[in-house]
Amino acid sequence: MAISVLIVEDDPFIAMDIESAVAEQLGDAAELIVVESVAEAKRAADKGCSCALLDIDVVGGKTYDVASALLQRGTPFAFVSGSAPHELPPALRAARFLRKPFSTHEITAFVTSVIGSGQAETA
Repeated sequence: MAISVLIVEDDPFIAMDIESAVAEQLGDAAELIVVESVAEAKRAADKGCSCALLDIDVVGGKTYDVASALLQRGTPFAFVSGSAPHELPPALRAARFLRKPFSTHEITAFVTSVIGSGQAETA
C-alpha cells in the first residue's frame, strides 16, 4: 500500500514548503493530501493516512478533534504551529510539536522516522 501524508495548513506558502519537503524526501512513494480546513482534515483523516502534519489554527477552527481521532487510531502526527505547546489540551500535550518557523529537516525527520519505524499504517 502507498504511503499517504496528511498536511493540514491554511497558509498556501507554508503548505507548499511542507509539501515539497515531504515530496523530496519520499518521492513518488507518497500520496500527499493537502487541506486547509478542519472539515477537510476530518474527512481526509477518516479515510486514513500514514501520518499527519497539523497546523493548529486553520480555516474552521482548531485541529484538536482531528488530532484526537488520529491518536485514537494510532496514526502518528505532529503539530506544526506557531502556537505554544503548553496551549494544547492536556490529552494532546504528548504529541510531537514542531514550532514555526520550522526547518524542512524537522518535517522530513518526523515523517521518515514514523514511516521508517513501521509506526505509520498505510491507508
